[in-house]
Amino acid sequence: MTFAVGRTFLFEAHMTSIILLSVFGILNLFLGFLRSNKVLLPGAMLLLLAVFGANYADWNAEHAPYFNNMLVVDNYTVAFTGIVLLTTIVLLPFSRSYVVAGEQNLAEYYALLLFSLVGAIMMVGYDHLLMLFVGIEILSVCMYVLAGSRKRDSRSNEAALKYFLMGAFATGILLFGIALLYGATGTFALSQLATAIATPANASLQPMLYIGILMMIIGIGFKVSAAPFHFWTPDVYEGTPTFFTAFMSTVVKTAGFGAFLKLLAVALPAAQGFWMPTIQAMCALTLLLGNVGAAAQTSTKRMLAYSSVSHAGYLLIGLVASKGNLTGDAANGIFFYSLAYSIATIAAFGVVKLVVDHRQRDDYAGLNGLGRTNPLLAFVMTVAMLSLAGIPLTGGFFGKFFLLAAAGREFIGLVVFAVIMSMVGLYYYLRPLIAMYLRPAEPDATPVPVDGIQKVTLAFLALLTIVLGIAPGFLSGIL
Repeated sequence: MTFAVGRTFLFEAHMTSIILLSVFGILNLFLGFLRSNKVLLPGAMLLLLAVFGANYADWNAEHAPYFNNMLVVDNYTVAFTGIVLLTTIVLLPFSRSYVVAGEQNLAEYYALLLFSLVGAIMMVGYDHLLMLFVGIEILSVCMYVLAGSRKRDSRSNEAALKYFLMGAFATGILLFGIALLYGATGTFALSQLATAIATPANASLQPMLYIGILMMIIGIGFKVSAAPFHFWTPDVYEGTPTFFTAFMSTVVKTAGFGAFLKLLAVALPAAQGFWMPTIQAMCALTLLLGNVGAAAQTSTKRMLAYSSVSHAGYLLIGLVASKGNLTGDAANGIFFYSLAYSIATIAAFGVVKLVVDHRQRDDYAGLNGLGRTNPLLAFVMTVAMLSLAGIPLTGGFFGKFFLLAAAGREFIGLVVFAVIMSMVGLYYYLRPLIAMYLRPAEPDATPVPVDGIQKVTLAFLALLTIVLGIAPGFLSGIL
């Protein structure tokens, strides 16, 4: 769909998602001047639904590169953009407590979420390393601010400071890696990078190239919480307000792996002999530290933080299995796993937020007796935990199955190790279920208040998780 005025103005509908998010983010700031903030939540959801529809309209459309070939909106971009948009839409109802409390900065929070989505889309649609850097920075700066949004909470301030300082170092390493890649190849464009690496003009530049690739892996590994660059995750997730923690653990991770896969598959397939052992080592270490770390936690939020690390390990299996292919079984497995993981994680964090807001505790004991006081919350949490654990009839099961099946053809040792780590995961994913159904609630415990839109959202998340576990075929080959 193209609108033109003479020969001077041309607007391509394929850029609608980025344009709408940018404009809506600015408009949302002006809505903050209203006396009541009750219009902000439904307004933000309607705007995101409009963007989701505009993004869907780009599927199989005739695409062209933008910003001097730095950004491309193709089916790959549309697919991963759909995940981050859907994730944000189903997350927004859990910001209802901010509306009820009359949070003065709610308009700014929503604007930052919209702006961060612009960065996420750039990360999955980039065709130029500088566009990747710009997307990461837009997303990261927004998250630094949101992590410290609870100004009078020392834990939130600590989380923001840690995230900012470590994120700044990781960004510097990433940028240095980009500079070294440019120095070795003379280009930032992904396709030209692939050609230059496959036909090196000067063998003396190979060390510079490999160091650049390694530094880029480190920089992106930090963003997706891959070990050994995950050390910030538990403290930042615990100190950040739960609503923004849920966004951080889903949207940021999905965008990060979308960018990671594109980098390896489009720009670096000829360097596979170098990065493949590195990614395999990161994968094994991430699975080990993520699962063992989660098993040792007593806080539900910290358990979910280490769980996020472990799931980065499973997604790294997809990167290994892809072997530089952007459309194969492994790439489709990464897409499906990202969707299933995001849906289950939003459901889990949504329940945790509601419980923490009411009971003022985020340990497992805070979930005691939830099966009797709030059967819906307990059921949704059960479905989410089973999906994250990879139990059959949930989306998480087929997410793991697709990735492990793709890797099992050649990387059987990694698959066996992942299965063993999944068994460790069963231990800590079952602990919330034991608390909810087998532990008595406090004598004065009252039902956790859940409003209508939150009930509908939780039911939708649980239903979608089950549908993905029963009929995964309609999304399994989308790429």
